[in-house]
Amino acid sequence: MVDSVQLTDMNARAALRKTLRTARKAIATDAQRRAAKAMVSQLLLLFPRDQHCNVAVYLQNDGEVDLQAFVSHCWRELPNITFCLPVLHPVCKGHLLFLRYSAQTKMIENKYRIKEPQLACYDVVPAKNINFILMPLVGFDTAGNRLGMGGGYYDRTLAFTKLANTKPTLIGVAHDIQEVSALPIAPWDIPLDAIVTPTRILHF
Repeated sequence: MVDSVQLTDMNARAALRKTLRTARKAIATDAQRRAAKAMVSQLLLLFPRDQHCNVAVYLQNDGEVDLQAFVSHCWRELPNITFCLPVLHPVCKGHLLFLRYSAQTKMIENKYRIKEPQLACYDVVPAKNINFILMPLVGFDTAGNRLGMGGGYYDRTLAFTKLANTKPTLIGVAHDIQEVSALPIAPWDIPLDAIVTPTRILHF
């Protein structure tokens, strides 16, 4: 666990982000594979097997936990789950759309060199209609706070959840080493409902 610092400004927040990203990217390939395998059984504990649900995932980047083994398992064994992936919004700068994701989905590379589904209006799933959103993160604490990459995409896209009666369950996905003792709460931060690591599931 990385010791937290008192984050009093954006520079300190950026410094912590850099430290955590460096640690995450240093995780050995074998350890990444073990984390991805462990995440399959961890995540299966969270989702219903007898009713349809929309689940947003992400494609691994920058040392994040890889969810593809979990997705592939569900494609084979749990047809009740419809997966979605985030796509950079073509009109609303700094926001995301969610598009259906299957083994046949045509993928393109976005400006961050991350693959995402090719935009097709008929594949868009409104965020309010997604049951679970699995979110990557750079750091987390045991109060359910999340430190992201700094772009604010998820926070802007999910701002509606602060007032919505019905909203997606927001689940942060992380390696255990991404935990810090405490993170600050900014006004725009969207709190998580749960955090899943290869060894723990934390509910808030």
